[in-house]
Amino acid sequence: MKDLTPEELRRASNKFGSPLYVYHGERIEFQYHRLKNAFKDVNVHLHYAMKALNNINILRLIKNLGSGLDAVSIQEVHLGLRAGFSPNEIMYTPNCVSFDEIKEAVELGVIINIDNISILDQFGHEYGNSVPCCIRLNPHIMAGGHSNISVGHIDSKFGISIHQMRHVQRVVETHKMKVNGIHMHTGSDILDAEVFLRGAELLFETAMQFPDLEFMDFGSGFKVGYKDGDIVTDIEQIGDKIATAFKQFCADYGRELALWFEPGKFIVSEAGSLLVTTNVIKTTTSTVFVGVNSGQNHLIRPMFYDAYHHIENISNPSGTPRLYSVVGYICETDTLGYDRQIPEVREGDVLRIKNAGAYAFSMSNNYNARLRPAEVLFYKGEMHLIRKSETLEDVTRNEIEVIS
Repeated sequence: MKDLTPEELRRASNKFGSPLYVYHGERIEFQYHRLKNAFKDVNVHLHYAMKALNNINILRLIKNLGSGLDAVSIQEVHLGLRAGFSPNEIMYTPNCVSFDEIKEAVELGVIINIDNISILDQFGHEYGNSVPCCIRLNPHIMAGGHSNISVGHIDSKFGISIHQMRHVQRVVETHKMKVNGIHMHTGSDILDAEVFLRGAELLFETAMQFPDLEFMDFGSGFKVGYKDGDIVTDIEQIGDKIATAFKQFCADYGRELALWFEPGKFIVSEAGSLLVTTNVIKTTTSTVFVGVNSGQNHLIRPMFYDAYHHIENISNPSGTPRLYSVVGYICETDTLGYDRQIPEVREGDVLRIKNAGAYAFSMSNNYNARLRPAEVLFYKGEMHLIRKSETLEDVTRNEIEVIS
């Protein structure tokens, strides 16, 4: 898949300034179709995990591809409806929310996914079999790299333990509930099909207890590349293995179900870049720092997950490579890249930080009263501004002055 060129990125920076989030629409389409086509001869539905990136234009682009949505808050549900998704295209998968929020989601008509026995009991008492629900299981499988992105292990707050299924069954039977889906999500950066297949075996065994299933949701977590030579998920190999196992399950279950996934990072991560401008080159006794006009307020993943994001100098791409640590302008440790070989960086140069499509803008903040950048979409040969940069008025508009 052809990437955006340095010339296109410089054009965006020249027109809209920096810092700036830039997205590549065709790359999003490519990733979507690649994932959808990896699962042969099964009824596959993709529900984009909108927590990764929720700009209305990105949501509509993905909707036009035929995707549904995975929403984890009632606010995300409303954003999905605003973008044009119908309620039955939105799966609502919250955790640790009030029952009032779940009741609001029911009133909106979205698909309900429950990950807590207490909430399941309340849901059954309130709705009986009049409103179906999906159940999210915790398979107790450690997946992915950093502990913060592995969410299916025994100490995770997500999902109902696979060992509590007898309790779940009693709640369902007592309230005569209709369970229309079974769900698991083990985490991110999964490389091995065996992780999905181990979880699948648990789901298949559990599913036999529920006669009204319409779908099984395997979550997502497929690993994308962050640097040259990265080991990434072989999505075609995983697709072949999971499809084979799922077809056998459907035969054993007695009818065909839909196979759901909820990709977020896989769809948008590689499509996004964060463009930043070099403020200073600061040499200390041990390090040459490149100080840029951004930081953890615009890309928190390096600090939060120890994540690697490749950094390029698009102003001087043919310069002599030199060793730098790229840091932000926040009054906090916010190193975006340690000891990176980057073509010689000069004050005023624009750097490109890659893989900023997922969990960059959506996790951005106003720490130090800094403003969040604009967003730009390249799509079908055109460059579109899809979100204006913030002003200080945006940050202060909800303050109420009571002290003079």
